[in-house]
Amino acid sequence: MRALNFGDVVFLAKGALWTLALFFVSLVGGSVIGIALALMRTSPWRPLRWFALGYFRLIQGTPVLMQIFLIYFGTALLGFEFGALLSAGLALSINAGAFLGEIWASSIDSVGKGQSEAARVLGLRYGTTMWHIVIPQAMRVATPPTVGFLVQLVKGTAMASFVGFVELTRASQMINNATFQPFVIFGGVSLLYFAICWPLSLLSSRLEARLAKAYTR
Repeated sequence: MRALNFGDVVFLAKGALWTLALFFVSLVGGSVIGIALALMRTSPWRPLRWFALGYFRLIQGTPVLMQIFLIYFGTALLGFEFGALLSAGLALSINAGAFLGEIWASSIDSVGKGQSEAARVLGLRYGTTMWHIVIPQAMRVATPPTVGFLVQLVKGTAMASFVGFVELTRASQMINNATFQPFVIFGGVSLLYFAICWPLSLLSSRLEARLAKAYTR
């Protein structure tokens, strides 16, 4: 057992940076998957809707930790070495895609069907209708739940510690094992997570206010 030192603070700071890196990887990957699934779920073609619905139910119905384990250990058995960062990023992207996709699909469905029907009467194609008419209105509905999920995604990056990835949670565990000062270390790490998540809540409020102003002009 030893005392805390400046090197431990630096180590935690590096862990926080890796947490942010994993979050952004998962956000980008999850957004791409989520957009594709939302468009499938609201598509006029039934097989695409069924595929998206099945994806939502399968991924949302299984723990994200099991998904990380499946990719990390499963790919190793197949002869591929993805590594902790890539495995965790891929699993969190797949998981985030399911939740974001359903949020965005529900937001698209909340826009009145009459507007899409009117667009078809005017001869607008499906893609044009979605991009210029439906999606701008759906964004206003989707903002609060999307940001709420992103806060959960930040905290979900801690699951990567179970496959040895040294992000913020894993770094705090390693330091605590050496110093045995759990209240100081885990209390400080909780504040770091709060510092990461709080700006997302502020961003949500600003986006809601901006979108509300845009639709009241």
